[in-house]
Amino acid sequence: MIKHLKLSGIGPASRMELEFGERLNLLTGDNGLGKSFLLDIAWWALTRRWPAEFNAKLTAGKMALPSSDGDATIRFSFIGKSKEESYESKFLRMEQAWTGRPGRPANPGLVLYAMSDGSFALWDPCRNYWLTRDGMDVQERVPAYVFSPKEVSDGLQDETGGWLCNGLIRDWASWQKERGASFKHLRQVLKILSPSANEKLEPGRLTRTGLDDVRDIPTIRMSYQQDVAIVHASSGMRRIVALAYFLVWAWEEHRQAAKQLGEPATKQITFLVDEIESHLHPRWQRSIVPALLSVMDTLTTSAEVQLIAATHSPLIMASVEPLFDVLQDAWFDLDFERKKVVLRRRDYEKHGDVATWLVSEAFDLKSGRAIEYERLVEEASVLLEEDQPTEGRISKMHEKLVQALGPKDEFLFRWRAICDKKGWLR
Repeated sequence: MIKHLKLSGIGPASRMELEFGERLNLLTGDNGLGKSFLLDIAWWALTRRWPAEFNAKLTAGKMALPSSDGDATIRFSFIGKSKEESYESKFLRMEQAWTGRPGRPANPGLVLYAMSDGSFALWDPCRNYWLTRDGMDVQERVPAYVFSPKEVSDGLQDETGGWLCNGLIRDWASWQKERGASFKHLRQVLKILSPSANEKLEPGRLTRTGLDDVRDIPTIRMSYQQDVAIVHASSGMRRIVALAYFLVWAWEEHRQAAKQLGEPATKQITFLVDEIESHLHPRWQRSIVPALLSVMDTLTTSAEVQLIAATHSPLIMASVEPLFDVLQDAWFDLDFERKKVVLRRRDYEKHGDVATWLVSEAFDLKSGRAIEYERLVEEASVLLEEDQPTEGRISKMHEKLVQALGPKDEFLFRWRAICDKKGWLR
């Protein structure tokens, strides 16, 4: 589980530093300020490899490069299997690579990364860690499992054509036929990740999608009692189904590998999620973070889970108000000020609703209105400050406001009250 990250000469800011919470961490900020970049760095710090190193199909997860001609340094620390580990890595321009500490790296536990483009990456201490052979530490196992969006569904192969993962379609169908622990866990996770108590994600009957496709395709039973093949499901459902499968597959395979090695399952899980609200309806956005925090409790009660999520959604920020704990959670906000990117760890204050979050430091909007209506309200506010505006101007502005704003709009109430008090509306 990652504790500390300090960057110099790399990324959109000359310096960045984060002290992570041990449970929930939220990253907010405008597009292009570095949220995905920070998640990539966190993955690299824990695994020492960039996701795109292993899969050329990825559009994300590329190696981070220095932002200037000077020195570039990444300092980080994490809780390893037995103790806290600290590292410092510098970029070597001649080698076009980041330095590493000699020898076997520390074990950070299970690390999962759901990227914004639908790709997934996994580092498993039982399947991806170094071997000790003849007294020497050697990296002979697959260094990480990195899936493109298509490979999540269809499976992941190694360089020789062997299967590292069967993929969502084949595994789900196999689990459903066997009716074993994996399918039970998948059903439980889908239920937790469902958008609401009245709209549960539940597996339907296996189906076929065409004469030339002999695969059994999993389905989702919709609230209107039809089974829809997951390949035909909405983008939001496919996103959640992929998350559910990835979590179940990663944990089940880790447990099996640990059993084969005669070792206990890991006590630490770090889960990185970029654009956690991607493709999700607002109703779903309100439940996804609490759901992800509780999913691993369904799979294991013995591991501590750290979730680091980037978001653009005020609904996400509002949804965590009942569970945010300043002792174990953190919120980091990226801003663009005076032509520079600034990263701050902000105090998490409850705002009560989404509209208030929109105008908070997380999103920096003036209001939740359309831009044209926002400008109209600004003009009306200036008019209210005048001593004696003409009756024509007041009447014309009043007509515009009534046409533009809803009857329950707070500013419209304020406008009417002030105008009535001053006798401007007759």
